[in-house]
Amino acid sequence: MSDLYKSLPGWTYSSEAFFELEKTELILKNWQLVCHLSNIPKKGDFFTFEIFNERIFVIRDDGYNVNAFHNLCSHRGTKLIDEISGTLNGKITCPYHAWGYNFQGELIKVPYENQFKNLNKSNHGLQSVELEIFQGFIFVKLLASDTPSVQEQFAPYLHEIKPYRFEEMQPLGRVTMRPRKVNWKQIADNYIDALHIPVAHSGLSNLVGKSYGVEVSSNNGCIHKMWGDGKNIRKDNLSNILYDKYLPPMDHLPDDKQRYWLYYRLWPNLAFDIYPEQMDFMQFIPIDAQTTMIREIAYALPDSRRETKAAQYLNWRINRQVNNEDTQLINWVQEGMNTNKFKDGPLAETEICLIDSAIKIRNSIPIASMQIAPKESEIKKINAELMSLST
Repeated sequence: MSDLYKSLPGWTYSSEAFFELEKTELILKNWQLVCHLSNIPKKGDFFTFEIFNERIFVIRDDGYNVNAFHNLCSHRGTKLIDEISGTLNGKITCPYHAWGYNFQGELIKVPYENQFKNLNKSNHGLQSVELEIFQGFIFVKLLASDTPSVQEQFAPYLHEIKPYRFEEMQPLGRVTMRPRKVNWKQIADNYIDALHIPVAHSGLSNLVGKSYGVEVSSNNGCIHKMWGDGKNIRKDNLSNILYDKYLPPMDHLPDDKQRYWLYYRLWPNLAFDIYPEQMDFMQFIPIDAQTTMIREIAYALPDSRRETKAAQYLNWRINRQVNNEDTQLINWVQEGMNTNKFKDGPLAETEICLIDSAIKIRNSIPIASMQIAPKESEIKKINAELMSLST
């Protein structure tokens, strides 16, 4: 069987050495979501983000521009901001020695400055991070790469998401973090796996029926898209019945999107779930080879209708059930991978998102094509050799 229709080998879901390659080749070279502009509406408002050993914050400056910086002081590397979000008054002050920076990242205050010989404050500002604002969402990229902008990646779907008015959305709550004792790819794979929906998710399946579909975007597969239409909902689940009953008309959406559930996966570890009454993101933050933190927050257009609030709650109920079902499934898959007996498995031609995901990883990390796990100490070296051969 061609590698085209094979899953990744099981060892890539448990190897710490392979995980180290994923950090640089997959995660840090691609865009990571920090928050929405509505999370930092005023000057001095900040939002922090952490992944691996990288500490980032975004902040509104006095001109209401958004800047992104590494969260460390230029003096001794101290972490500057320890809260998830908040507002700073006037400047950024290091908690160790009180070095101060303005919201453009310039060093403006050094206590005992006369004790530092030939100190040029203009050379010791905060380190900036590459930033992109897309549809109101703030993204950063930690390592230089030729990865297209988020705008370019979403190009085939801009017309589709425009009616949802992402830029105008407001947060429905705070960022939540849900730990999972599985490799990050288990969660990402499960997200784009359509064949398990009718088997494992009776509630979701009864909501969208046979309308659930998947596709890989036309621009080199930058986006994986899933969707389902609840117009012909099967009313044998209380949450589904009440959701259909209370969800009011959304005047900003066309008729064919009034009961439409839409999902996008931005490569490699970000998912957008878009519903008529709200949207949320799920970010799969890898911790180690067998631990992942799911980072998420919901957003919605301002809407004071009680029916909308009820629909948002019922959406949460339906998706919590789906998440509980998925948690058990991915735990079982991880357990199977950890036995070291699983090599790789066949993929159906219709599993186009899973196929595309496996191809992307094999292209970025060639050693992923090896069915038998190499020694941990040799993985980095062998992968470098394979990379040189491919170029």
